[in-house]
Amino acid sequence: MIYPLLTASLLLLSLGVIQAAPASSDEGESWWSHVKILADDKMEGRDTGSEGYRKAAAYVAGEFRRIGLKPGGTKGYYQPVTFRVRQIIEEQSSLELVSNGQSQRLSLSEDANFGLPSDVVGKVNANAIFVGHGLVIPEMEIDDLAGLDLKGKIAVVLSGGSKDIPGAIKAHYSHPSEQWKALHQAGAIGIASIRNPKAMDIPWSRATLARLNPGMSLADSALNDTRGLKFVIRINPAKAERFFAGTGRTFADLLKLADENKPLPKFSLQVSIRAKVAFKKSQIESMNLAGVLEGSDPKLKHEYVVLSAHLDHLGVGQPIEGDAIYNGAMDNAAGISSLLEVARLLQESGSPLHRSILFLAVTGEEKGLQGSKYFAHYPTVPKHALVANLNTDMFLPLFPLKRLKVLGLGESTLGDEIRSVCSAVGVSVQPDPQPERNSFIRSDQYSFIRQGIPALAFGFGYELGSPEHKLHQEWLRTRYHAPSDDLNQPLDLAAAAQFNRLLLAATQRIANHPERPRWNLDSFFRRFAEPANKIGFK
Repeated sequence: MIYPLLTASLLLLSLGVIQAAPASSDEGESWWSHVKILADDKMEGRDTGSEGYRKAAAYVAGEFRRIGLKPGGTKGYYQPVTFRVRQIIEEQSSLELVSNGQSQRLSLSEDANFGLPSDVVGKVNANAIFVGHGLVIPEMEIDDLAGLDLKGKIAVVLSGGSKDIPGAIKAHYSHPSEQWKALHQAGAIGIASIRNPKAMDIPWSRATLARLNPGMSLADSALNDTRGLKFVIRINPAKAERFFAGTGRTFADLLKLADENKPLPKFSLQVSIRAKVAFKKSQIESMNLAGVLEGSDPKLKHEYVVLSAHLDHLGVGQPIEGDAIYNGAMDNAAGISSLLEVARLLQESGSPLHRSILFLAVTGEEKGLQGSKYFAHYPTVPKHALVANLNTDMFLPLFPLKRLKVLGLGESTLGDEIRSVCSAVGVSVQPDPQPERNSFIRSDQYSFIRQGIPALAFGFGYELGSPEHKLHQEWLRTRYHAPSDDLNQPLDLAAAAQFNRLLLAATQRIANHPERPRWNLDSFFRRFAEPANKIGFK
């Protein structure tokens, strides 16, 4: 990477940033060396609580120690997290649609999959009602549940929402905890969700393989944000028509309305849902890992910038083309490797930062951001001392880094910091180019945001329709949550090293800034840091 000359250098220095040298080819290889270990078959896909995850955690703890980070957990580098586990027994389970006394048995692989929320029950026989997108957004006077009788019923929801709703707000109210809060208050007992095919990252034929993975939730009942959710199914869009039989409406018509950004009707289905859900319960322990690089300023060293990435992946699952190990090289051994590289570069720079940096590797991200939720509620340092979170998850160095995609770009002053860092080195910055994917709520920065802590997440950006976009989409289609996210895929190591240097520079800038990052006055998410009645929304 070639940096612009004197003007960029002076800008970085004037902002109190330790200027990072251009990334070298050796740095790309150093980053890749960690990926090769964490995504090796010996780690068995690093499933939460598994022996493979414990091996990966031991490696990260060893690297924290070798780099010289101080232990930042409750037990050395570790913060133990206990999970409740529910494992489906599919051969003893069943799902039926019942109409006029006649039942139609559905395939639990081809037609629909069971979800296993923490309060799942063994038997359900309930009427169902289509609730459109199922969104209740008071600030925008949107209430898809208004006037509906949901008591004791299952809400059938089509993912998405009006294109007129800002992406971050729509993502927030689409989050399972927020959506269930509204449905539960309306009397529903469960959710049957249908993904809009245009917003699906991976085809159903591959997504359905994950149905046998265990469901996990935090054992701490205070952190159960889907309390009362008794029943969950995910419906294959290609098989959804039978749910709407006899209503005078088709699923194809509903998709057309959604695609044309038109309001969706709400109506009772003419079939009821009858299910038997057989499952076994257990409990496991996994761990977050925290290492601290202490700051040097007497007034600011007790404040922390958190750099996070998730260490877990999907473990050993249903085989695809004979391979059953879901290595998770890009999702997210890559992000953990970037944490280790930034920690190393900071330590080797010999220039201490004003604030402290807490490097956080979390567990249970693939189980619903569980490890980061636990840390954000019970941080290993005082919660008020957490000033910012920079999260790295599946940043995908598939091509040269010309654009940096930043989730949360317009929500806080962190956006200004990352713009300045990128501008100084000739990289453009873009908000999420595909907000309909709801990426904003699908990674660990969201756990910090919900605790009022300004946060960003990063990935390689692209223009829609560009060759880079097509590479990104092809990766999602063929490798995302598949065994092929392994060590045998084409990557740009120089671009990965360049990304790490940007993350390093952003960390330095935020850690050395005299003021804490602040939410922007017009940010919806400012409410999590301040009482809602102090925020000027209608």
